[in-house]
Amino acid sequence: MKFSRSKTTATFVSLLLLFAMVISLVAFPSATAQGTEKMYPYIYAVPNPVGINQEVLLHVGVKHPLANTYEGWLDLSVKITRPDGVVETLSGIRTDATGGTGRVYVPTMAGNYTLQTHFPQQTLPTTTTRPFYTPAGTTMLAADSDILTLVVTEEPITYYPGVPLPTEYWTRPIDAQAREWNVIAGSWLGRVYYAMGDRRDPQFVTGNDDAPETAHILWAEQHTQGGLVGGEALDGHSFEIGDAYEGKFQMRVIIAGKLYFNKYAGPENWDEIVCMDLHTGDVLWSRVLTNENGTEVISSAGFGGTTIIGQLMYWDTYDFHGVFDYLWAINGGNWDAFDAFTGDWVYRMEGVPSYSGPGIVRGSHGEILLYNVNTAAGYMTLWNSSNIPSLRAVPAYATMSWGQWEPQGKVVNATGPDGVLDASYMPFTSPETPLGLNGYSWNVSIPTGLPGSVREVFALGKVVGSSYNSTHVSSWGINLNETNGAIGSQLFKTTVAAPSEWNTGNLTIAYQAGTANEKVFVYFAIQTTNYYGFSAETGDYLWKTPISETYLNFFGWTEMGERPVIAAYDKLFSTGVSGTVYCYDLLTGELLWTYDAVDPYNEILWSNNWWLFDLFVTDGKIYYGTLEHSPIDPRPRGGPFICLNVTTGEVIFRADGLFRQTLWGGLGIIGDSIIATQDTYDQRIYAIGKGPSATTVSAAPKVSVNGDSVLVEGMVTDISPGTDDFALKKRFPNGVPAVSDENMSDWMLYVYKQFPRPADAVGVEVIVSVLDPNTNCYEVARATSDASGFFHASFIPEVPGEYTIYASFEGSGAYYASQAETAINVEEAPLPTLAPTPTPAPMTDTYVMGFGIAMVIAIVVIGLVIILMLRKR
Repeated sequence: MKFSRSKTTATFVSLLLLFAMVISLVAFPSATAQGTEKMYPYIYAVPNPVGINQEVLLHVGVKHPLANTYEGWLDLSVKITRPDGVVETLSGIRTDATGGTGRVYVPTMAGNYTLQTHFPQQTLPTTTTRPFYTPAGTTMLAADSDILTLVVTEEPITYYPGVPLPTEYWTRPIDAQAREWNVIAGSWLGRVYYAMGDRRDPQFVTGNDDAPETAHILWAEQHTQGGLVGGEALDGHSFEIGDAYEGKFQMRVIIAGKLYFNKYAGPENWDEIVCMDLHTGDVLWSRVLTNENGTEVISSAGFGGTTIIGQLMYWDTYDFHGVFDYLWAINGGNWDAFDAFTGDWVYRMEGVPSYSGPGIVRGSHGEILLYNVNTAAGYMTLWNSSNIPSLRAVPAYATMSWGQWEPQGKVVNATGPDGVLDASYMPFTSPETPLGLNGYSWNVSIPTGLPGSVREVFALGKVVGSSYNSTHVSSWGINLNETNGAIGSQLFKTTVAAPSEWNTGNLTIAYQAGTANEKVFVYFAIQTTNYYGFSAETGDYLWKTPISETYLNFFGWTEMGERPVIAAYDKLFSTGVSGTVYCYDLLTGELLWTYDAVDPYNEILWSNNWWLFDLFVTDGKIYYGTLEHSPIDPRPRGGPFICLNVTTGEVIFRADGLFRQTLWGGLGIIGDSIIATQDTYDQRIYAIGKGPSATTVSAAPKVSVNGDSVLVEGMVTDISPGTDDFALKKRFPNGVPAVSDENMSDWMLYVYKQFPRPADAVGVEVIVSVLDPNTNCYEVARATSDASGFFHASFIPEVPGEYTIYASFEGSGAYYASQAETAINVEEAPLPTLAPTPTPAPMTDTYVMGFGIAMVIAIVVIGLVIILMLRKR
């Protein structure tokens, strides 16, 4: 298990700087004349004791801070003697200005280790003030620290246990201590539009590891007037949806559980941005975004107008560590930042430079990176949005203010002179802006004459470019990672023969996609609908897909941005007008699986399948919707929304008629493992994800007799935010029943779109268990609720006494678990009433009775004999 208390030394730097500030407040009378000075190194280990193969953070340094934040003591070392006598040395350690720093060490055997820091002799570079007042040039004498014993045990020590992933419905904010939730709490920050807009921007997104497995709706919010108009004059027609050219819901972004989108259609000049809670559907604010002068910053949405994107920037300096969230309105080179929580204007960058490649790139800390590759002139620049000194508290390099991000109310020239001052407030060239210009981190030479244009930019990785014609494909790569050599150095430059059919077949070739693994980029032959893979590492030709796709995929080819592909999980996912999904192995071109989005009712005029458009890939799932370039009205009914397993192509869920997409507006997106999408059948915004449930339970009789049966009954209902809608409360006065995952798609049509109630809908399984009088807990029955949410089951208590009865719904793909409890009392059964035992007669009575009976018999016999004798006479 990794040592979680400090994965880097950044936290130590912050704490030590704070410690140094405290020390600086205390006046020390002593001063050292220029000459020599004795030093006092130290060593400390956290944790101590520690288990084998667990990380230990060593605090290494000397008790003498330096004058400037950019200074540090050089070449310290730590001598580590293991329990077996072997000596290891951590060398080349440079401290920060506090005099200390951190290093990670991992012990590999049990026993006692000894550690000792060595400080080598060196000269003080700058005069220090408090607490030591040491002049520059003083020789700081070599010294060793006291010896520290590190105890390593066979058994690992226990770290903070962490917070388990939620098993109940959750909302924002997430407590910062719940770091484990990072995998389910992603954002969708968007990208600068291409010429044809966001339609060419499907994404492989992370941070959504609980992505929806059913079409369960959390809430629905009316976006604008939508749905069927009604009346004979407009028979079958619906309100306009924006397709074509008038796209709605275009500028949609998710930042930390909040959904942002433009209220009106893209071309409209009066644009209002709506901010909603993604978990609850509550509108948090809705406003026209204006700058510091009260001027509206949105001219029109996308397609050459204003673009909205999000940013989560981790400001990580010696003085501050935290994430700032911004909503950016981009108009050419003018970028206005707004507070994502309130919508208030924060600051503006003017003159933001142009860039090469498919769009902006985000760095490891969320900073916006713009690469400009000039192959003709032979240079490449990197511009960094966080690297503008005047956006700091004070642009005085290496001061405390330099480490603080304070852009509020500022308007800056994003590429103008950086205005950096040194610690003495004199003009200074900062190593962070070596060109003396705002934003620019470097300008490096690259080879001239590189053919074609930039295809992909992989942040801190490489730039890949190419040119191609019917006979040749030329590719090249430029290094962006200093660990792989000089930035700007050429990684490869290759010209290979194009596949022969490109020329003989007079094929039209279009560049398609680069891959997240940075290994392959892909071309598409429009006439034959085949893909071709080339190495993004060498430029070599790799493969051709083994089949031609359905001819319909010729239409809407990528030049128009109407059939993009997604590259993720080392796979290429392709679909389009044909409504067939093709999944290929990106490394070999092998066809792995296909899926047909069959139209069962022949609503589509040109195909037996629905036109599909890929939305995004996450959590091992890929999501598709249907749309058209210019849909007719009345629109085809039953348009599907589909989720497939990326490995097998298996349908995880399909919902026909629930969420129809838009070509000219915004497609479905995902954040916090919740999908947000507009639906062009009714123009509502829907949130799709796992919701809360409620279980009730009762038992009868409350007091029973041991041996009698007890009847348990109750309800399981859906209590997602959408069920609080007035209309649903009136339709479902007892609550919206919870149903099985298998019935969810049709059930949501019934609940939210007033379609017929599914005849075959079933509820969810409920487990009935008891805590008996002897404190034993065990299951006694199982039941499945019906389409009304009702369940019932019976059981016979085993022993008399008081019972607690639990009804538990363990959750499903659509709902989180819920439970309810009740109690009964089982009394002892009464003993049965016995009949009294008769008193036996005395023996004399027995004799008399026996004699009497014999006399009677004798008299009867004599009488019969007399009668017979008289008859004979």
